[in-house]
Amino acid sequence: MSKKTLNELTLKDNFMFGAVMTNEENCRKFLNLVLDFPIDKVEVCKEKSMIYHPEYKGIRLDVYAKGRENTHYNIEMQVVKKPALGRRSRYYHSQIDMELLLAGNDYRKLPQVYVIFICDFDPFKQKKYKYTFENRCVEEGKLSLRDGRHTIFLSTRGENGGEISRELKKFLEFVRADLQESQKDFEDDFVKQLQNFIFQVKRDREMEGRFMLLELLLQDERAEGVLEGKREGILELLSDLDTVPEDLENEVESQEDPEVLGIWLKLAARASSLEEFRENIHK
Repeated sequence: MSKKTLNELTLKDNFMFGAVMTNEENCRKFLNLVLDFPIDKVEVCKEKSMIYHPEYKGIRLDVYAKGRENTHYNIEMQVVKKPALGRRSRYYHSQIDMELLLAGNDYRKLPQVYVIFICDFDPFKQKKYKYTFENRCVEEGKLSLRDGRHTIFLSTRGENGGEISRELKKFLEFVRADLQESQKDFEDDFVKQLQNFIFQVKRDREMEGRFMLLELLLQDERAEGVLEGKREGILELLSDLDTVPEDLENEVESQEDPEVLGIWLKLAARASSLEEFRENIHK
């Protein structure tokens, strides 16, 4: 399958989502749509975004921002349903807390934190556009833990339009749209603002260069992941035979050719001893 070009991206593509939401006015207006209180200013931490820090290893695809009273927001686009989204949100909350504590904050002064997932699927199959989670007492549902953690899942597949604002519904329809549909008139000012912004991004040569660099970095990262998986498989099979000598382990770890590693993986699966494996890879 051929890769998309910058001109083929929509808001649901990670690069375009990052480019759009690291604009502080776009991010602020989005948060105003989602949350039940007005937000007059948002500071997007661009150094933690893949768009503005393309050499970042373990590339971050979400948007990290903070607002008044140091409230923190983590926003992520989810196109494909991944397992354990709840635990993924728990990880994000813990990461934000750890960063704040390492920066010298007292845990008693930890701010409100909102982790927001925009999902192009229904994560809980209840046909809702919006699912909001907070820690509450099992025995007394109205009793809140008041730990400052809020997790929100937005779904483009909701059917309860009467329970959310018209503007949020229009935004989610825009997220769901394919390339052609995304260019139609949604009769909404914020969507129109996003359409104009995306149009400018696609004509920005600097953004095109960043997109191409990101694609190369992701390609390298995926390739390295495949190599590492093969190395681990080989060493695991060999360890079932006996303790793997350091020199043999180093030889496997230093091999960079995926085809060679594929052959070695088959040899490791068939070998009856470490000596047999060593002999076969040196034939």
